[in-house]
Amino acid sequence: MIKVTIWNEFLHEKTEEKIKAIYPDGIHMTIAEFLGKNDDFVIRTATLDDPDCGLPQSVLDDTDVLIWWGHMAHHRVPDEVAARVQSSVLRGMGLIVLHSAHMSKPFTRLIGTSGTLKWRDGDKERIWCCNPGHPIAEGVPEQFVLDPEEMYGEYFDIPQPDELVFISWFKGGEVFRSGVTFRRGYGKIFYFRPGHEGNPSYHNENVQKVITNAVRWAKPIKRIDELVAPMTEALE
Repeated sequence: MIKVTIWNEFLHEKTEEKIKAIYPDGIHMTIAEFLGKNDDFVIRTATLDDPDCGLPQSVLDDTDVLIWWGHMAHHRVPDEVAARVQSSVLRGMGLIVLHSAHMSKPFTRLIGTSGTLKWRDGDKERIWCCNPGHPIAEGVPEQFVLDPEEMYGEYFDIPQPDELVFISWFKGGEVFRSGVTFRRGYGKIFYFRPGHEGNPSYHNENVQKVITNAVRWAKPIKRIDELVAPMTEALE
C-alpha cells in the first residue's frame, strides 16, 4: 500500500464562485477522488487551516508520497512546517509539487533556487512527452492539449533537473519544462506544471494519469529515521 497525503491551501475554492464550481470540495478532494480509485493507495488530505497545517511529524512519518498545491499563501506556511517536509523528503518521503507550488517553501528549500517564471492566464497548452520510457509517462499519449490553461514560460529558475519528462508549448509561443524530476537525499521529487485553480485541468484524464504514475514513481525505496553524519571505524 502507498500512503498518500494531499496538501492544498484550500483558499480560492472558498472565496471565488468560479473556482468553487470547478472544485466544489477543493482541489485536494478532486485529486483524492481519482487517486482513491487505486486499490493500493491510502489517501489522506490536509489543508493550510488545519492545525499545524495538517502536517505534524506523525502524519509525515506515515506518508509515503506528499502532494502539494499552493498559490496565494506560500508565506502563511510556517517555516517549521516547511523544514519538516524538507527533512522528510531528505529521509525518503516522495514529493509531488503541482502548478503554482513552484514557489512554495518546501520546494524552494529542497531545490535551492527561487522557482520564478513567466506567466499569463487564459492560454492554450500542448504538453509533449519527451521521455516516453519514463515510468511517469506510462500510458500517457505523445501529446495532449489543455485549453484553457495558464501559461508558464521560461526562464524557470530551477536547478538542472535529473530528468525532463514533459515539455509544454503555448499558443503565445512560449515553452516550459513542465514535468521534471529531482532527487534529494533519499527522496524523489516530481514537479508537474498544469493545474491553475480557475481551469478544470485536474479533471483531465491525462493529467490524472501523470499524477497517478508519479505517486508510484515517488514512493520511497529506502527511508531513514534521522539525518546524521556518524564517525565510523575504518574497514581495512
